[in-house]
Amino acid sequence: MVSRLILILGDQLSPEIAALKAAQKGDVIVMAEVADEASYVPHHPKKIAFLFAAMRKFAAALRDDGWDVAYTELDDTDNSGSIPGELLRRAEQYGTSEVIATEPGEWRLIEALNDMPLKVRQLSDDRFLASHSEFEAWSKGRKELRMEYFYREMRRKTGLLMEGDEPAGGKWNFDHDNRKPAPDEVDFGGPMQFTPDDTVNEVLELVEARFSDNFGELRPFWFATDRGQARRALTHFIRNALPKFGDYQDAMLRDERFLYHAVVSMYLNAGLLHLREICEAAEQAWKDGEAPINAVEGFIRQIIGWREYMRGIYFREGPDYTRRNALKHGRSLPPMFWGAETRMHCIEKAVEQTRTEAYAHHIQRLMITGNFALLAGIDPHEVHEWYLAVYADAYEWVEAPNVIGMSQFADGGIVGSKPYVSSGNYIAKMSDYCKSCAYSVKEKTGEQACPYNLLYWAFLDRHRDRFKPNPRMAQMYATWDRMDAEKRKTILSEAETFLNRMAQGATV
Repeated sequence: MVSRLILILGDQLSPEIAALKAAQKGDVIVMAEVADEASYVPHHPKKIAFLFAAMRKFAAALRDDGWDVAYTELDDTDNSGSIPGELLRRAEQYGTSEVIATEPGEWRLIEALNDMPLKVRQLSDDRFLASHSEFEAWSKGRKELRMEYFYREMRRKTGLLMEGDEPAGGKWNFDHDNRKPAPDEVDFGGPMQFTPDDTVNEVLELVEARFSDNFGELRPFWFATDRGQARRALTHFIRNALPKFGDYQDAMLRDERFLYHAVVSMYLNAGLLHLREICEAAEQAWKDGEAPINAVEGFIRQIIGWREYMRGIYFREGPDYTRRNALKHGRSLPPMFWGAETRMHCIEKAVEQTRTEAYAHHIQRLMITGNFALLAGIDPHEVHEWYLAVYADAYEWVEAPNVIGMSQFADGGIVGSKPYVSSGNYIAKMSDYCKSCAYSVKEKTGEQACPYNLLYWAFLDRHRDRFKPNPRMAQMYATWDRMDAEKRKTILSEAETFLNRMAQGATV
């Protein structure tokens, strides 16, 4: 008879995870590939393969370290199909009723563990800088929960890019320097890629057999699947891409999927890398004169600013957050998000890249697919589930507030003080997509008009009562109101025609 079961989930693959730190030799580590977790949304095959392969390697490392690991593979005949089911099965097998877990990153799983007829103790996930109580204390009494001020607290807490009590370089935020349009050439070959080993190949065959109908291309598969590989991928980025990351982090190019981005978020979110080692490596590059402060600050802000802030929002707002719909949008997600033909080149390229790589960078997600979904009035829960399904780094704690809050304004302004919407002009400035598009970004009306141009003004008109009083949107409404009445009527009519055609399944 063992004393306890120690649950390790697929995104908790760290030897420093709280449940492992509380464990003793003699406890049994429980890990399981289960249908419930693999299919509650139709996950990208690359995401499933990454997690299963990384889980198997982590389990092997634990065994090598002397732990007793009860591991269930997806196709094991006695697999119960769920995390609670596996815990019940192992509890009976080992004659125990006590489970130690690290709190999952989704309310769905937290509640499932709470409802179990076992003694389950969920420990705080201390891989993060801010605990739930710390974020609550910071947010209490604030009229606006602005990430910038939370980020400054995290800088002070960690000492990252700090010179005593002051920010390095004299400013907290160098974002103004990080908005350059796409360069003519990219001299970085992309993230480090790894050849599948025997463990990965076994998983690839399993995923091909079980998830071949899911959106996304499984092969070629190049992700890191253990800590050593993930650390090499991080070093590759720091040395070769970080110096130019800041300048071009918002840029987009149709033939450059990665530009100067790190593509390590999937490793961080699964536990293969720790936020401190990532941020300290970036900070050291600045100290050594190998990367400018605008690049390093922008990179670190994404990790200890946005990432921590998003987690705080998710747990503060509660289990109903993903069902928020402040703007009452209800259109269905169009087939082009799943790869159907479209004349919109930017959507086509963003979705094509997503299908191939299970990756798109933050501006592609926010200002291409997210911007379109918001302007078109797509049901935010459908949008949320799409992002959760198609990206390898997507877990609900980080994805939901980014989509429900930041991208779709469905939380009514908790995350952002105004919606992230733009016409085609922004996309034309920050990318080369428009040069190859069937539509013309310069056309404001007519058959060739860029749909973003039409939908942008229609969105503002539709939500005038909510957004006109917002001082950050006053100029937009002033521009709209100065337009000739007949032109406004034409824009609204053509926008409605476009949305109706899209709803009827026409290629748009």
